[in-house]
Amino acid sequence: MLYYAVVFFIIAIIAAIFGFGGIAAGAAGIAKILFFVFAVLFIASLFFGRRR
Repeated sequence: MLYYAVVFFIIAIIAAIFGFGGIAAGAAGIAKILFFVFAVLFIASLFFGRRR
């Protein structure tokens, strides 16, 4: 999932360089959402992995 967040972040950077504002904003939004989902799942896996 972190891979997809990085991919969308790179797409956002490339789109911003070429001046596609709407596409860059959309890709950056998707990357931000995927990063936070990854972070929550990572913290949850650390928390529940310790119980074993």
